[in-house]
Amino acid sequence: MPISAGSRSNVPGFTIDEVQHRRKISSWAFEVNRGHLNNTGTFTLTINVASTAITDERAGAFSFIGLMPQTANAAAELGNGTLYIATQGKKSFTITHANNAQADRTFRYCILG
Repeated sequence: MPISAGSRSNVPGFTIDEVQHRRKISSWAFEVNRGHLNNTGTFTLTINVASTAITDERAGAFSFIGLMPQTANAAAELGNGTLYIATQGKKSFTITHANNAQADRTFRYCILG
């Protein structure tokens, strides 16, 4: 599973030591407030096909999936209007895109909800 830059470990639902548990919750809330969310990942579009499947356990049928191009060819793909989230469901989503041989169309993504 992809890990966000600067993210911290998740807080367990229960810890015997209440003080330690509250410290972990406080630390987690501080990091979230700084924007260090564990909800991002990267992918590169598959070459010579018209779609790319992404598996991520955080994805759901009604999640918002935001895309950010990381290369010039990825930005061009996004600008051409040929790239979109075609399907999404539990733990996965599929992106439809132009079918070409460019191997560097890399994106970062975030999942909300």
